[in-house]
Amino acid sequence: MDTKELLKKVRKIEIKTRRLSDHLFGGEYHSAFKGRGMTFSEVRQYQFGDDVRNIDWNVTARYNEPFVKVFEEERELTLMLLVDISGSEFFGSTVQFKNEIITEIAATLAFSALQNNDKIGLVLFTDQIEFYIPPKKGKSHVLRIIRELIEFEPKSKKTNISNALEFLSNVMKKKAISFVISDFITEENYENALKIAAKKHDLTGIRIYDQREEHIPNLGVVMAEDEETGESVLVDTTSKKVRNSYAKYYLEKVNFYQQTFKKSGAGTMNCRVDESYVKKLLGYFKNRT
Repeated sequence: MDTKELLKKVRKIEIKTRRLSDHLFGGEYHSAFKGRGMTFSEVRQYQFGDDVRNIDWNVTARYNEPFVKVFEEERELTLMLLVDISGSEFFGSTVQFKNEIITEIAATLAFSALQNNDKIGLVLFTDQIEFYIPPKKGKSHVLRIIRELIEFEPKSKKTNISNALEFLSNVMKKKAISFVISDFITEENYENALKIAAKKHDLTGIRIYDQREEHIPNLGVVMAEDEETGESVLVDTTSKKVRNSYAKYYLEKVNFYQQTFKKSGAGTMNCRVDESYVKKLLGYFKNRT
């Protein structure tokens, strides 16, 4: 991809996702993820409806009229985006590939954090840590994150979620709002790494999937290629046993994701590529609030 085309794509995603964060997600994100506490800011004259518990009696006595203390949220939060860029994310049977939806969701979250003056960091992973951008503030920093999400080419096509979670636990010493965005179709057991990371961080898994992945349609004998291993095999999709076996395998992976995240105290969100991630994110934020 040449520079001109890349900048055009970045700009397109910026316009779409920034509008969403400005008009929809900024406030919801702020409400869903609170700062560390409230700090004293100033005093002002009492207004009808103010909490009487916030009256500053010293200032009130001095001026012979009621004044209240005003507090501000002590924020300084960090958003960490852990994004799966393995081979299975480059799949899509409808309008968009999974990796395109993942990029838009990550950009929307990043701009929401930017609007609230939070730091944003990025981890791109496969079965290894492919790329890491340390948390930082600013629009240019968010645009850099979007550029990497669009153009980064991974060395591996496989997935290892445990590695990404362990990296998060090691690199982030303080609590961070962390989103793991993946299809969560992996052979490894990431339960222990998730348990450790969720204990330290405010963790949410966002599962992106395509409806064609849930079931194998009856298409006769077809050549199927595993996006992550590159292995090609002939599959007889006319066999009900083959179709049921695959559906069972897929369901086990989804259930493991749901149950493991829940057991660890982490949040979950599921979004199909042909569904509105806007509604899904808003619903998730509101439920948290």
